[in-house]
Amino acid sequence: MMTGRMESVRDIPEAQAGRRSAGVSVANVSKSYGAFKALDDVSLTVEPGEFVALLGPSGSGKSTLLMMIAGFETPSSGDLLVKGVRVNDQPAYKRGFGVVFQRYALFPHMTVAENVAYPLFRRGLRGKEVEAEVAKALDLVALGALRSRLPAQLSGGQQQRVALARALVFKPPLLLMDEPLGALDRKLRQQLQLEIKQIHRQIGSTIIFVTHDQEEALSMADRVAVLEGGRLQQFGSPRDLYESPASAFVADFIGETSFLPVMLSPAGTDVNAEIASLRIRRSIPVERVLTRSTSGRLAIRPENVQLRLSEDGPARVVESAYAGTTQVVLVEVGDVRLLSRSQMTPDRQLFHAGQRVEVDLDTAHAMVYPIE
Repeated sequence: MMTGRMESVRDIPEAQAGRRSAGVSVANVSKSYGAFKALDDVSLTVEPGEFVALLGPSGSGKSTLLMMIAGFETPSSGDLLVKGVRVNDQPAYKRGFGVVFQRYALFPHMTVAENVAYPLFRRGLRGKEVEAEVAKALDLVALGALRSRLPAQLSGGQQQRVALARALVFKPPLLLMDEPLGALDRKLRQQLQLEIKQIHRQIGSTIIFVTHDQEEALSMADRVAVLEGGRLQQFGSPRDLYESPASAFVADFIGETSFLPVMLSPAGTDVNAEIASLRIRRSIPVERVLTRSTSGRLAIRPENVQLRLSEDGPARVVESAYAGTTQVVLVEVGDVRLLSRSQMTPDRQLFHAGQRVEVDLDTAHAMVYPIE
């Protein structure tokens, strides 16, 4: 049973709140269901107070990993450590983490205030102390005026805020969120993304957030762990993942990427890449070439693809889209398609389907991967 006054999250300075957060270590963790391996030798460390997103397609293992950290699943092998303590066999209710699911799991017969108060009652708190903490938690998610409503009287976004307040009211050292915004429309998702980031800065808890939405992961997290087929593909900052993807899968999954076959040859500290289909040769920094073969797949972002009208150009415009500040153009050369995105200016020409174009590539930020 907890005794004494609970501090409001607003009373806790950011530095102090950060010290109360929990670091998490995942050490060579695997999880099998019969012959199916949902996670395969995954290792990563989440620092105290950090906001980490687990990102990947359906079936990548991201939710399985979160459920193991929460205590709802047990590793088949490997170790889970929280604040340096092994928790593999510790039940979920003893871990004391806040958990927010995609399905809000609110008690339909309880008011907003009663739903938020529930974790405090479970911890032995009563009376004015609970009322004060519930009021502060609802204020944090801007729902104080709706405290007497039932969940059925709330919108989806409001229900999600209630679930968040309930997970935060007891100030957990670790907050786990399993695709909590997945059922919301785009505008509301974007609004709540910003609000969750703001709350994270205020409370200082460690947050691990599962999503399949790359834009959501990149815009919210300090670092992103990309999983695919149960294996960790890359763990780094959003900028690292976008600018220096460690594999062709990450390059393809994060943002928009076009791939071109290239022939490679050494050129001092760089590598020459010959792109026969475009009739060009470009230099690429050697550290951005991740194959030892003389051939590979060049991955390039649309903002690094420039087009110029030319009657005998090797590429043909398949489609173009004017989006106000930018123009997106899809071109075809042989059996390969390339995406180009450029900023619009008053004098910039618009491209149209069927036009022939020359293609130039800024390969300073391109990557070359092995041919699969």
